[in-house]
Amino acid sequence: MNVYQTYDIGELINGNPYVGRGIVIGKTEDGTKAAVAYFIMGRSENSRNRIFVENGDEVIIHPFDVSKVEDPSLIIYSPIRKIGNKLIVTNGDQTDTIYDFIADGKTFEEALETREFEPDPPNWTPRISGILNFGEKLTYKMSILKSADSEGSECSRYTFSYNALDGIGHFIHTYVTDGNPIPTFMGEPERVAIPNSIDEFEEKIWSSLNEQNKISIYVRYIDLATGKIENRMINKNQ
Repeated sequence: MNVYQTYDIGELINGNPYVGRGIVIGKTEDGTKAAVAYFIMGRSENSRNRIFVENGDEVIIHPFDVSKVEDPSLIIYSPIRKIGNKLIVTNGDQTDTIYDFIADGKTFEEALETREFEPDPPNWTPRISGILNFGEKLTYKMSILKSADSEGSECSRYTFSYNALDGIGHFIHTYVTDGNPIPTFMGEPERVAIPNSIDEFEEKIWSSLNEQNKISIYVRYIDLATGKIENRMINKNQ
């Protein structure tokens, strides 16, 4: 086994019916841009009733059909928010927790010590989070909060810290695949290739996700020299 192997993200996703929600963070092959991707999938009508909406530097999830919303608490949130020289990306309302803690001079880890996995037995969906730090060099962290047992009695917290490498990203997602209950993601974030083209990257992920269960994807590239932003977004419901 090659521990330094870099995978094609399309090959990791293709044929898997349900990886849930996923975050990718890294740097393009030419070393000039930071890359972030976030996608959501859903099995229930409530989960599938969502779209991404851009609001300046932020992304917000809205219901596609408001009349069909059953429980907004776990499906409506801001997955991407910017604060200072940091960019936050998560799969839940812990985005706001991280934002508030950083605004108060505290850390990513301190914020997530106050949160745990989602209260949705028997799946106990993990909360996955990432943060990019744009300083003299690009660094980023990824986190997963997951249930320690099948009863949801305790929360296990894992944080991974990276110095960005050219052409390399890390991919973390909520589930291994479909199931009942759905098996939680295990191990370290997966090491994946980040191409120079944002369109190539978005298409590779979106076309590889299960057609029935995929809902939305958002990809952002940030030029490390100029701060210029490129965004791509697809909503299946639109």
